[in-house]
Amino acid sequence: MSKTDTAVSGTAARERTRWNATDLGLIAVFAALVAASAMIPGIAANVFGVPITFQTLAVMLTGLMLGPGRGFAAVGLYTVLGLAGLPIFSQGRSGLGILAGPSAGYIIAFPIAAAVVGWLATVVIRRTSRARALWFFAAATVTSIVVVHTLGIAGIALNTKATLGEAFVADLIFYPGDVVKNVLAAAIAVALHRAFPDLLVRRVKRIAA
Repeated sequence: MSKTDTAVSGTAARERTRWNATDLGLIAVFAALVAASAMIPGIAANVFGVPITFQTLAVMLTGLMLGPGRGFAAVGLYTVLGLAGLPIFSQGRSGLGILAGPSAGYIIAFPIAAAVVGWLATVVIRRTSRARALWFFAAATVTSIVVVHTLGIAGIALNTKATLGEAFVADLIFYPGDVVKNVLAAAIAVALHRAFPDLLVRRVKRIAA
């Protein structure tokens, strides 16, 4: 019996592995989104002057939408451009000098966080069809704590000569805002993935002989 006579169509989830022009466009768009989020005036929240901004919302949304590779590329592009001199970091800052300041750990953490939450989002999309908002929120929250806050605390301690304990206490003020931003990122990501189901994980037809 030939394949054409016994073809049975189905669907299989396959992670995107090759980038095309659309992928490059998405990387540029989300890099611009992160940059735009940094332009919204932040609030200096602790004694070290690290501001509360909307950047973490944009970073998490980027990872949740684009996955690990493209998410890292988008936020990495934003970071590189900022370090190269474009005034796209919070409060209009730019240049390599920011790596000597208290915000250095957070800046370094952003591309890593986008990759980690992007990988977790891929797992969620591939393995679950219910309560995705909750899973996305959990992924963003875990990533925030493990990556962003950990590296942020390390950056404060290294660049201000504060103790790890002092840096940890200073970082705690960001948690309530992160919860709210992660809720928003999860809700937006669910809506966008519903509208564009192939954006992160491609559904491909499988032919069974």
